[in-house]
Amino acid sequence: MKHPPSDHPAPFGAVLGAGPGGVAVHSSDYDTVDRNELPTRQAFRSYVDGVYMGQKWQCVELARRWMYLNRGYIFDDIAMAYDIFNLRHVRRIGDGALLPLHSFRNGSARPPEPGALMIWNEGGAFEITGHVAVVTEVLGDRVRIIEQNVEDRMWPEGQGWSRELPLTRAADGGFRVDCPLSGAEILGWVIETGDPAHAETIADPDPSLFALVPCEAAVGAKAEAALHATWLDAADPAEAAFMRMMGGSRLATDDANLHRYFRIGETAWREIRRATNELHRMFLHATNQVLENDALLQRFNIPPVLWPRIHQSWNNRRNQAIAGRFDFAVTENGVKLYEYNIDSASCLMESGLVQARWADHFGCTEGRCSGRDLHEDLVDAWRESGVDDVLHILLDHDLEETYHALYMKTALEAAGIECRMVRGVGGLQWDDEGWVCDADGERIRWVWKTWAWETALDQIRDELTDDQTELALHHTIDRTVHSPRIVDILLREEVMVFEPLWTLITSNKALLPVLKSMYPNSRYLLDTQYELTDELRQSGYVVKPIVGRRGENIAVYNRSENLIGETGGRFDDRDQIYQELFRLPKIGGMNVQIGTFAIGGSFSGACTRVDASPIIKAESDVWPLRVVPDEEL
Repeated sequence: MKHPPSDHPAPFGAVLGAGPGGVAVHSSDYDTVDRNELPTRQAFRSYVDGVYMGQKWQCVELARRWMYLNRGYIFDDIAMAYDIFNLRHVRRIGDGALLPLHSFRNGSARPPEPGALMIWNEGGAFEITGHVAVVTEVLGDRVRIIEQNVEDRMWPEGQGWSRELPLTRAADGGFRVDCPLSGAEILGWVIETGDPAHAETIADPDPSLFALVPCEAAVGAKAEAALHATWLDAADPAEAAFMRMMGGSRLATDDANLHRYFRIGETAWREIRRATNELHRMFLHATNQVLENDALLQRFNIPPVLWPRIHQSWNNRRNQAIAGRFDFAVTENGVKLYEYNIDSASCLMESGLVQARWADHFGCTEGRCSGRDLHEDLVDAWRESGVDDVLHILLDHDLEETYHALYMKTALEAAGIECRMVRGVGGLQWDDEGWVCDADGERIRWVWKTWAWETALDQIRDELTDDQTELALHHTIDRTVHSPRIVDILLREEVMVFEPLWTLITSNKALLPVLKSMYPNSRYLLDTQYELTDELRQSGYVVKPIVGRRGENIAVYNRSENLIGETGGRFDDRDQIYQELFRLPKIGGMNVQIGTFAIGGSFSGACTRVDASPIIKAESDVWPLRVVPDEEL
């Protein structure tokens, strides 16, 4: 995340100045990164004495490094800078002792002090992540701080701080620090201290505000006329494909539900937004953890022949994910994550286009559409993707894949990217240098696929062994005899694929136990283990295949270990994980799941999936979702 740009920034990594203890403050101008010096994603990880500090040269990295070098302790790894405000201890490196940490709201009777961490909320100049700086001096009317990833200019000679912020004291004795950057809100400051006087007591949101409210958009004769009208555009390829899939202009499969939708309040909306942003970064941290530990990677049932390629994909910083969907249960007991489908386009079109068309048709104007920003965010993500040539969209003849692909094509073209649809592999051909080309002889260099990576993996498991001579993969067959295969495109080193190969780790449910071990106190994570434990038996549990899709091969057990729901499918031969049972809310006889979308790594929108069964499946409906003020729930 890059914060406000600087005029005449210093090159990335340049030392701008030094704070107390001689701690260097570095430029974070990513536009000037030397790719020879920092060729991989791993090269951007900062370590001191083997202790991970953070990403070079982000604000959190400096805060943790300053603490380590000057105080000998660090705070836990966090997903967002604003999360520091909720931490309650730091860990001393020498003996592992936990020292108390207290947070003081901006305006508190306890002023900031040297060594305190100044914390900004998300929003404005610090959109999505928030910000953290180290307080170095407190004067009568101002506070001096050191920080990274804001102003990347060299400090004047003799200066020992990044910025000065105005400090005032109110009539009630409270101290307030203000930030001049647009929309920047300082939450307060965090101090390692045993004195909790004036410290913040952080209250959770009112749980009743997390309830989804079922609604009907039209009633009576008007509803009857509206229900069977055509409200999608049959002349638009994506909308026409969606209509073929659904049998007309409709979201629900049951006629009785065609006009039904849900409302969600602003408090719950902010919570699922925050959960999405935090969890995306947590999943990336966990992915890195797995790729640094072969024993963990072994659990993912990925052929070892592919491991070097996955490392290569992860190390390539250009190889970023475009879109993924988190699946949540949102109830009065909180927001809990089931899984992250980062290798799936499912529900994108329903959320980003169809539900808005539905609202226009039924005259549903309350609040706003939960997918209002999704399409434009997709366009922006593709603009930032680095695609510099024709992109090929690979798909089969499946109706669902067709409308997914056509919808994504609209975002690609809006981003100025030329793209071509390739159905199956029948029309593919080799050129003289071993490249796979489309039917017109165009080399396939950039790919977005509807196929899951598991489809390619199944082909590898069937056709390839772990012999070292087969590491080239796309060179392992006689091209004069055999036509191109999926793997000959997706696994060619020179081909850039979205979603990238490393998402095999991120989307694999074997990552969930790793995630829980790394973030045991996250309020969004359910207990998930590789083995069935007594704790899981006591809570009830769900058994999931580590690479299952579309809700297949899932079994749900209650606290008495009675089976209360299961699905069949193609993944019954895969390893499994065991996840704490946290039931979906049941509203009007339907189980309701919230799906949120991370586009380009940040929250973009949401949808609802509903089913009479406790297990959401591929055929489960997507109902419209409207976001309203809490008082209108």
